[in-house]
Amino acid sequence: MDSNTTEGNVKEVAGTVQDAAGKVQDAAGELLAKTGTQAVGKARELGGKAQQLYADTTEIVRDKTVDSPLTALAVAAGLGFLLGAIWATANSAPPRSYPKRYRGDDRY
Repeated sequence: MDSNTTEGNVKEVAGTVQDAAGKVQDAAGELLAKTGTQAVGKARELGGKAQQLYADTTEIVRDKTVDSPLTALAVAAGLGFLLGAIWATANSAPPRSYPKRYRGDDRY
């Protein structure tokens, strides 16, 4: 078994456990009418769902990369070019305007 697949499965199971724990905590918060517990339960549930989504996405990307490596390389190059263009545009500073001399006086 591939270590990457095992790692993905572990992350997916961990996400499922987090999701279930969040639902239990949310239900306990509703039962006890504690908004703090309920909010923490919802946050934990969303964290579990995000972890599951991450595991699923990495598995899909890994499978697609193995199936067609040249396409994956082209996509990575395109994203790199796009991010580089955005970075260059965001970091280009406008030209600085220098202070003008006062008229009739040589001091600044």
